[in-house]
Parts: sequence; structure tokens; C-alpha cells
Amino acid sequence: MGYLSIEGYVWALLIVFAAFGIRGMLGFGSGLISVSLLIFFLPIKEVVPVVFLLDAVASLALGSYDYKQIRWKEIPWLWAFTILGLIVGAWVLKTLPAQSVTVLLGVFILLYVGYAMLTKPERLPRVSRIWGAPLGFLGGLIGSLYGGGGPSIVAYFQMRHLEKRAFRASFQFIAVTDAVVRGTLYFLMGLLGSRTVVTSAWLLPAVVLGLLAGNFLHFRIDSRRFQILVLLVLAFAGIRLVIP
Repeated sequence: MGYLSIEGYVWALLIVFAAFGIRGMLGFGSGLISVSLLIFFLPIKEVVPVVFLLDAVASLALGSYDYKQIRWKEIPWLWAFTILGLIVGAWVLKTLPAQSVTVLLGVFILLYVGYAMLTKPERLPRVSRIWGAPLGFLGGLIGSLYGGGGPSIVAYFQMRHLEKRAFRASFQFIAVTDAVVRGTLYFLMGLLGSRTVVTSAWLLPAVVLGLLAGNFLHFRIDSRRFQILVLLVLAFAGIRLVIP
């Protein structure tokens, strides 16, 4: 079981099941939730690559399942600048302190959640697609630094008013891009060792069961509740970024 004791493995299974249940239901959130809780059972330098591998599997699974629902017109600005942000983030990670950048993202997300709650999600302003550039760059930047850049990309899709299935599908395309770029970076940095792969493999059943349960719930919640759940997970992410 890699780095985990029997008791730690049971807790890790429950955490991963819950986190990927949320991922299956909303399309995002598994990374920050998993990292935030698994650090009680695994060293942080192992948690991020382990969760990365599990997230990559989830992104490919959901991306394949929802492929026909992707809104391709929403992707170009977001996709290109997410890749740019991932590359810049890797450079920042090697040369500069990352904490101040993650705190700024957390403050931005919490302000956005407060605004969206006051406005009501369905009444959020509809932004133009060019907003995918700054929000995608921010998502890629934080993704490289912390493994959790999704919130800014989620905010973009919310303000584009995507229907919940299209929201989940389009996010997975960006998540697959993130997986390819970050996977290459982690490999070059030597973070994807055999023990990391073994630990991920032991946790994979919880990912599968979580995604199935979340997918079941995805088709049984209405749009209003879906939007509220998205904001609650974003709030958790914002707090986690502000208070590591």
C-alpha cells in the first residue's frame, strides 16, 4: 500500500471516494478536497502526485463519457492560456515563493463566491469568451503551483451559463490538458516514482466507485442545486487556498 498503514488506507479510501463522488457530480473539486485531507496520512510531496494520477484517470473517464457534450466554442481562449499558465507556474515553482500567489487566488475565489451568492448563480453576468484568457491563465498557474487551479476555470464556465452536463464535459477537456502538461512536468522532476504509482493503484477502486455514485447524483439534481453545490465547493477551495 505504499506509504499507508491499514488504518490510513481505510481513511484514504473514504476520502478519495467522497472527493471523487463530488467530482462525478459536479465535474471538479476532487483535487483540492483530496489533497486537503490526505495530507493527514501521507507526506505532502507524495499526496500531490498521487492525487494527480487519480485525477488524470477521472478526467479521462468523465471526458470520454461526456465527450459529445463539450462546448467547443468555449474552449480556444481558455485552453491556450491554461497551457501558458501551467508553463509559467512551473517556472514560478522553481524560482519564486508560491504562497502569496495561492492566497491571492483564494481571496479572488471567496469574493466571487460571495458575489455569486448575493446575485444568485442563475443571474450572474454573462461574460465574453475572451475572459477565458485571464481565468484560464490563472487556473494553469495555480495548477502548476498547487495542483488546484480549477476554481477560476469553474468561475468562467459559471459566467458563461453552461448547462450542468456541458459544464462538466467542458471542464474535463481542460482537466485532460492539465493532466498531460503536469504529468510531463512531474515526470521530468522525478515525482512520479514507482511507490507513488502503487499508492495510486490501491486507491483507484475508491475513484471508480466515487465517480459512479457522483454520476448517478449528477442526473438527479436540478440546475439550481447544482449551482449552489458548485459555489459551496468553490468556497471550500478558496478557504483552503487562503489558510493552507
